[in-house]
Amino acid sequence: MKLKIRYFASLREAIGFSQEELESAAVTVGEVRDELLAKGGVYVCLERTRSVRMALNQVMVNEDAKIQDNSELAFFPPVTGG
Repeated sequence: MKLKIRYFASLREAIGFSQEELESAAVTVGEVRDELLAKGGVYVCLERTRSVRMALNQVMVNEDAKIQDNSELAFFPPVTGG
């Protein structure tokens, strides 16, 4: 399936671009993350040892969330307010 992947803040800086299109066989958000991690290189910033938040079609989700064709998946670091 075709997905639009977006990266924000420090993840965007680490990866070097803000978005990409991805053809994926994944069923869940966690599986997409695994596919990106398998690419290695700049995607190391998505490792599970790091705090990374995810949103699917602009709704916060965990890694078990099911994806659909043409979904938008965003990755971003936790943010704090003050």
